[in-house]
Formats: sequence, C-alpha cells, structure tokens
Amino acid sequence: MVRRQAANNLAKFIKSMPAAIVIDDMVPLFQHLAGDDQDSVRLLTVEVLIAIAEAVPKQQQSSHGVLLQALRSLFEDKSWRVRYMVADRFEKIAKAVDDEVLARDLVPAFVKLLKDTEAEVRTAISGQVPGFCQLVDREALLRDIMPAIEELVTDSSQHVRAAFGNQISGLAPILGKRETTEHLLPMFLQMLKDEFPDVRLNIISKLEQVNDVIGIDLLSQSLLPAIVQLAEDKQWRVRLAIIQYVPLLASQLGMKFFDEKLSNLCMSWLGDTVFSIREASTQNLKKLTEVFGVDWASEAIVPKVAAMAEHPNYLYRMTTCFAVSVCPITITQY
Repeated sequence: MVRRQAANNLAKFIKSMPAAIVIDDMVPLFQHLAGDDQDSVRLLTVEVLIAIAEAVPKQQQSSHGVLLQALRSLFEDKSWRVRYMVADRFEKIAKAVDDEVLARDLVPAFVKLLKDTEAEVRTAISGQVPGFCQLVDREALLRDIMPAIEELVTDSSQHVRAAFGNQISGLAPILGKRETTEHLLPMFLQMLKDEFPDVRLNIISKLEQVNDVIGIDLLSQSLLPAIVQLAEDKQWRVRLAIIQYVPLLASQLGMKFFDEKLSNLCMSWLGDTVFSIREASTQNLKKLTEVFGVDWASEAIVPKVAAMAEHPNYLYRMTTCFAVSVCPITITQY
C-alpha cells in the first residue's frame, strides 16, 4: 500500500522539480518502483515515466539507458494491466520522448500492443491510433503500422473492433487522399458490414473526416450503397446515426442526387416502428429544408407528409402532426 501511494504521487512531485534532480534522484526511484513485484504498483509508474520524460530534455533522453530499459520493460510487462496502462497512455508517452526513441522503441512497441493477447490492451491501443500515427514518420506508418492496423478490422473481440471503428476516420487526414482511398475505404466497407452494431455505428458517425479528405464524390461512390443498406439496419441506433448524417450528405451531394438516391429513404423513416426514429426523421426534414430551401420542400416533401394525414395507421397521422410542428413555414407555404 505504501509503495502504491508513493507511485501514485511521485509524478506530481516530479512535475515541480528541476531536471537535474529528476535525473539524479527520481530516475533511480522510478526504476525501483517499475521493478516492483506487484503489478498494482508497476502500472502506476506509467504516469511517473511520462512525468520524467517531460522533465528531462529530449536531447538527453537517449543517453539515459536506465530510463530506456525501464520503458521497454513496461511495454513488455507480464501483467496485462500494466500493458493496458501503457497502451492507454501511449500518445502521451510518444509526445514526451525524442524522435530517436519514438522510431526505435515506440513504433515496434505500438505494433506489438496492437497484436497483444489481451483484448483489453488491444482496445486501449486502438484508441491511440490517430494520435500516435500523427507523430510517426510516414514511411514507418505505411510499412510497419498499417499492416497491424488492418488486422483490427477482423479482430476476434467486438469491443476492439468498435474502439477502432471510433478512431479509424482520424487516419484519413494523416494518410491523405491516395492512401485513404487505397487503405481505409476497403476497411470502412468491411466494418460497415460488421455483425456488432456499435462497430457500424462508430464508422457512420465519423465519416465527415473522411469526406474532408477524399471528397463526397468518391465517398458516395464507394460507401453510399453500404450506407443505404444500413438505413434499414435492424438496430435502431444505427438507423438513427444514418438519419443524423443525411443533412450533411445531402448538402454535399446536391439536390438532384439526393432526390434520386435518398429522398424516398428519408420518407420511409417517418413510418419507422421506433418512435425515436420517427422523431429524428421529422427533424431531418427540417434540416433538409434548411439545406435545399422552402421551394424544394414544398414540392418534394410537403405533399408526401400531407398525404400521411389520411393514412389508416395512427402512427403515420401522429408523425404528420410532428412534421407540421417542426416545419410550420413549409406547411404554411404548401
């Protein structure tokens, strides 16, 4: 308990100390705690390591073999809890060390953690993918890291795939248009078909970053069929995510494309069996009216909504009331 408290508070002390004292006095203390026989102590030393790395000038880090040896030991610790803590703080560690340590030690460690035997560790390191890859040399990223990242798409753990799905779009600005098209789009298509709904949900919710890199034309050609298929997904949260993405997609696809490919789809959501979907679909109509204008809505939307007022199913008639309350200007215009 005493050693745990010492490890837990040592990082705070280091942040207030000059670099010379950190090197002479704190590094040996850190080394002692990092070699403790209890993993509950060792995992707390990850924050201590970050504090030391931030205190020691980067140009001096490579000369401190003791510190680097302790760093490597934490990466390969026999306890998954320690490796989890390293994985969860990986970007902070990378920002604190110099370029030599980053390329020599952290890139291989990152790849190894991506392939860790424990799903919790792989989940944690998946959350660090964009942040760490932004710090890495482009050649090393494509040669060493991307092959390991691509394996996450078919990871045996649904939680790992979901965590990676939440982060994968962040790679697009780093890779650029060509590499995003070559590497990321096939991964997106595969993950949009994942059996676990959270994976599909996380992919859909972050497509804007990809669109900013490759453009809506390429995105719509490659992913729109899969997105349309997900609009009828059996998980209502996935359908809800699609609805929330439609106004952005519509503004970038243009009116003609939207009318041909997505208009009927948006109207079908008004009759969904889930209330949250029907409610979101009426808000969607309001946002689409803001995108394309009242004249477009008067011709393309209002007649269809008004026709629902005569539907034998009361749910459709209620949805008409919701639509009228949300888009009063459109209805008045009609």
